[in-house]
Amino acid sequence: QVHILESGGGLVQPGGSLRLSCAASRIAFAGNVMKWYRQAPGKERELVASISNTGHTTNYSDSVKGRFGITRDNDHYTVYLQMNSLKPEDTAKYYCHANRGPVNYWGQGTQVTVSA
Repeated sequence: QVHILESGGGLVQPGGSLRLSCAASRIAFAGNVMKWYRQAPGKERELVASISNTGHTTNYSDSVKGRFGITRDNDHYTVYLQMNSLKPEDTAKYYCHANRGPVNYWGQGTQVTVSA
């Protein structure tokens, strides 16, 4: 069963925008903190943004603060990552994550490439 499915990646020019979506199953989404990670080739996976179960609390890595926004739609079990003012160093595969107790849910990721 697929619990997490990311979409919305693509090729964009520097300075452009993309919105990633993460559709989750109820068990992966409801009541859980949702997170976006990214991993560039040859680098470790890094936490980009997180959002509390109510959506009232968000956190961002310093590298994306002020440019990215994470939101969630609790009625449709979906979390979004709005990415603005994209830079080449934002190029990575972006993953949505949730955990319920000891169980971690990961998607297959969506590729974001920022290049002229």
